[in-house]
Amino acid sequence: MRLRNGTVATALAFITSFLTLSWYTTWQNGKDDTLKLLKELTSKKSLQVPSIYYHLPHLLQNEGSLQPAVQIGNGRKGVSIVMGIPTVKREVKSYLIETLHSLIDNLYPEEKLDCVIVVFIGETDIDYVHGVVANLEKEFSKEISSGLVEIISPPESYYPDLTNLKETFGDSKERVRWRTKQNLDYCFLMMYAQEKGTYYIQLEDDIIVKQNYFNTIKNFALQLSSEEWMILEFSQLGFIGKMFQSPDLTLIVEFIFMFYKEKPIDWLLDHILWVKVCNPEKDAKHCDRQKANLRIRFRPSLFQHVGLHSSLTGKIQKLTDKDYMKPLLLKIHVNPPAEVSTSLKVYQGHTLEKTYMGEDFFWAITPVAGDYILFKFDKPVNVESYLFHSGNQEHPGDILLNTTVEVLPFKSEGLEISKETKDKRLEDGYFRIDDLPCSASCSPSVDVLSEPLSWCQQRHEPPSQDLFGDAHGHGPLEAVTIHPKRL
Repeated sequence: MRLRNGTVATALAFITSFLTLSWYTTWQNGKDDTLKLLKELTSKKSLQVPSIYYHLPHLLQNEGSLQPAVQIGNGRKGVSIVMGIPTVKREVKSYLIETLHSLIDNLYPEEKLDCVIVVFIGETDIDYVHGVVANLEKEFSKEISSGLVEIISPPESYYPDLTNLKETFGDSKERVRWRTKQNLDYCFLMMYAQEKGTYYIQLEDDIIVKQNYFNTIKNFALQLSSEEWMILEFSQLGFIGKMFQSPDLTLIVEFIFMFYKEKPIDWLLDHILWVKVCNPEKDAKHCDRQKANLRIRFRPSLFQHVGLHSSLTGKIQKLTDKDYMKPLLLKIHVNPPAEVSTSLKVYQGHTLEKTYMGEDFFWAITPVAGDYILFKFDKPVNVESYLFHSGNQEHPGDILLNTTVEVLPFKSEGLEISKETKDKRLEDGYFRIDDLPCSASCSPSVDVLSEPLSWCQQRHEPPSQDLFGDAHGHGPLEAVTIHPKRL
């Protein structure tokens, strides 16, 4: 058969894509016509097209299976971050109120407008659900009315029969049921949250957070906007603090639906990464390196698990994140795009590139006179001020010594400069605008030039002392921040 202009292939591709995503369209829009069309297309059986209904056929028995039974809130959309909190009945103690207070109380007013917290009550006992809703409306009436907090609960028809599940990996029947239902809960919550924001972060109902957590998370994600990451981790425990880009939730939900009865959520996430980047012909170390490009860990942890009594009946869970108590050793920031380079020898993988991106601190060894740190801006930048922060709480004495800061204007000819500024000009066209050390944090204004800058560099000057104050000749440069002028 000859295809004319790809028409048949296009039509088949469209039908396949339509059916694969029809579960979301049906649930999101609630259109009877969509469900009717799905049934008509699948009944012809010319092709067996995969869809959510293949894995969860019981959903076809009730058109409301993918509609929240309870939905409280303003339906806020267009935010940067959606925080998802699943909660279920706990026999001993609920931590939900404390968790929400920790999240909300650590948000600045402007941040409360740029996020939404979705509480998912994973219970089908409608009286219990209404009781939880009443408590939340009483405690967080302002946050609900403003759109910051939303509450949803799935219908009973969303869940399949969970009584005859296969016991695997040595888990008891009750634990298999618990983890299987948990996978379904995560999927419903992700489907609801997907169109609300740019990023979705998975939380739990028994955590506390660090101050400035929202800004830290958002800036870290922005720094990695050019990277092909899939998961950003802000806690090392389970599924807590795992953030995704909203478009990726479709793949994640579909994958979980395929294997929701087989394994717990954290294992399934790892399998997704394996499928995407691991070569079966390479060893495990190579696979781990490839997965690390998609799964990026932020330290220290921003979320701490505080729940002692698990939602699994009878389970005591003494899990704490050891990284949570560690101080934040670097300041997250957004710098103008630039090519960075240095003549210094990198120590233990703490590169200058990561420092400029706000991901790590820079650590170098064996500096000598003439060594440099260079920033070449991709485009000329009008700079208002800059910050070089050396040393941190663990290494307070490791500060920049015998170092100058020099800048190169975009236009070297015809500059209107004062005599004072002219005296700062060097033979190579750079202007020396600062000498270090000035303190641990050096952040003067760049007011000597009105022209945009193309280059900025630090140069180590004689006498031949260490560039850093550490006796061993190495130390951390914690942050480099360039502040462009608001024009």
